[in-house]
Amino acid sequence: MRTILFSLLFLFAVASLAQAEERRAAVAMPDAFSAEVAAQILQSGGNAVDAAVAAQFVLAVTLPEAGNIGGGGFMLIHKDGEQEFLDYREVAPAAAHRDMYLDDDGEVVPDLSLFGSLASGVPGTVQGMWQAHQRHGSMPWAALVQPAVTLAEKGFVVPEPLAREAEEFATYVEEHHPSVNFSDYFGELRAGKLFRQPELATTLARIRDRGAEGFYRGETARLIADFMRDNGGLITEKDLLDYRAKWRRPLMADWRGYRIVSAPPPSSGGIAVIQWLKMYDRVRDGVLEGQVPTHNSAEYVHLLAEVGKRVFADRAEYLGDPDFHPVPVARLLDDDYLAQRSRELNLAAISPTPAVVPGLPESEETTHFSIVDRWGNAVSNTTTINLSFGSGVVVEGAGFLLNDEMDDFSAKPGVPNAFGALGGAANAVHPGKRMLSSMSPTMLLENGAVKMVTGSPGGTTIITSVYQSMLNVVEFGMDAQRAVDTPRFHHQLWPRDHIRHQGGLDAEVNKTLQAMGYQLEQDGFGDLQVIVAHGDELEAASQSSGRGVSRVLVLPEPVRAAL
Repeated sequence: MRTILFSLLFLFAVASLAQAEERRAAVAMPDAFSAEVAAQILQSGGNAVDAAVAAQFVLAVTLPEAGNIGGGGFMLIHKDGEQEFLDYREVAPAAAHRDMYLDDDGEVVPDLSLFGSLASGVPGTVQGMWQAHQRHGSMPWAALVQPAVTLAEKGFVVPEPLAREAEEFATYVEEHHPSVNFSDYFGELRAGKLFRQPELATTLARIRDRGAEGFYRGETARLIADFMRDNGGLITEKDLLDYRAKWRRPLMADWRGYRIVSAPPPSSGGIAVIQWLKMYDRVRDGVLEGQVPTHNSAEYVHLLAEVGKRVFADRAEYLGDPDFHPVPVARLLDDDYLAQRSRELNLAAISPTPAVVPGLPESEETTHFSIVDRWGNAVSNTTTINLSFGSGVVVEGAGFLLNDEMDDFSAKPGVPNAFGALGGAANAVHPGKRMLSSMSPTMLLENGAVKMVTGSPGGTTIITSVYQSMLNVVEFGMDAQRAVDTPRFHHQLWPRDHIRHQGGLDAEVNKTLQAMGYQLEQDGFGDLQVIVAHGDELEAASQSSGRGVSRVLVLPEPVRAAL
C-alpha cells in the first residue's frame, strides 16, 4: 500500500511538472546591455530585485551619462504582495553649508553646483543595491555584479548616441570648465568601437567581493576622499562610512479603482503625480460633467498646465527631506484640499503665474527601468547623477563619474536650479540632508496585483512623463508602446506660461495655445520604461526616441514552485 501511495505521489509530481504553466516576466530598460543582463537573471530563476541589482551595475558601465555608482536614486518594490520604498538618494557632505554656492554679495555663483568636485553629494547607489539585495535578493551578490565587471574589463561596443553625447559634453566642458577631467576618461569613446574601463572594473570587483564595504570603506573610499581633498570637494572617508540608504513607506492613494504606489519625500514625484491625477479627475467629473477632453487637444493641454501651476507652487514651498523638514504629505493629498485647489483652475484663460501661490495655510539626465518577474513581483527604479555625465568629474584611480546632485538643493530661495525649479528653506543645503528630487518610480495595483510599472528620467519633467503615461493607459486605453511614444507636454509654473512639448501637437492646437498666451517650445524629454499587465499577459515598452530595449519573457514555472 505504501509503495502504491509513493508511486502515485511521484506520478502526480511528474504530471505537475509536465503541465506547469508558463509564466510571463518583462523588462523595460534604457539600453540593450542592461536589458540582456536583466533578462538573463530572470531566466536563471532570479527575482525582480536580483535583476534590478544586476541591471543597475551594468548601467554604471554602459550608460555613463546616467547609470552610476557615483550617484543615487529610488527603488519602489512590490514583493509578495507588499510595497516598499528604498531611498538611496545622495546626501550633502558634513562640511556642506547653506551658503556654499553664494559669492560675497550673496548671489549664486553660476555652475558652481553643477561642475567639479564641489557639486557632488555623497553617493548612495552601491549601498542602495546592497540593502535591496540583503532584504530581497535570491541569487548570490557576486553573480549579480559580475556582468558589470566583465563589461568594464573586456569592454562594450559603443552605441552612436552615447558617442555623440559624450563628444558634445567633452567639447562643452573643455571650453567652459577645463579643470574637470571628463575627457581624460571618455574622450576616446567612438561609435561602433570597443570601450574598456579598467579602473572601473577594479572598483566594481571590490564591490563584487566585499559588498557595500567595497565602496564605502577601504581602497575605493580612500580614492574618493583623496580626490576630493586634492580637487576642492567636500566628501570625506567619514562621510562615506556614515552613509545609509533608508527604507521608507511609499505613498499610496486610490484612483479609478486602482491603488497608486509612488515615491514619498525626499521625492516630490509621488505627491505631484497623485495631485495631478486627482485634480484632473475633479475637473473632468465636475465642470466637464464626465466628458473626457480629446487627447492632446488645446483644452486638455491647458487643463493639465493649470493643474501643474498649483503642483509646482506646492513643491517649491513645502517639499524637502522629511528627516530635516516636516513635509505636510497628508494635507497636500487630502481630498478636500485637492477639491479646493481644483476650484482655483481657470479653464478659459491662463492663471497669472505670480498669483499662483502654495495652497496650504500658514537631472536632466537620469535613467529608469521597470521589471516584473514570473511571480508578479516588480521593481520600478529611477537612478541619477543629475545632469548628463553628472559633475563631469571622474574619481581618479576608481574610474567612475561623480554626481552633481547638490544643484537639486535650493542654493538660494527664489533662484531656480538647472531645471528651472524654485525652492525655499525646506530644501536648503544642510549637512547629511537629502536634496529634493523629482524622481517618480510608480506602480498601479489592481486588486493587489501589478497593473502598471512606470518611470522616466528628465528632471522636473519626470513627473509629467509618469502621470501622462498613466492617463494614456487608463484614460485613453493606449497600449504600452503607444503610451510611451505619444507626444507629451510639460508646464511647471516657471518659466511663466511656458509649455515644453515633444512635437506631434496639432497645428491648430498650437495656434489656440499661443492665442491664449502660452509660449511653446518643442523639445524632447524623458525616456519612459513601462510595463502594463492584462491578466497574465504583459506588455513592455521603451520610448522609441531613446536607446532602450524592452522584452516580455515566457518562462517555465520553476521546479520548486511546481512541486
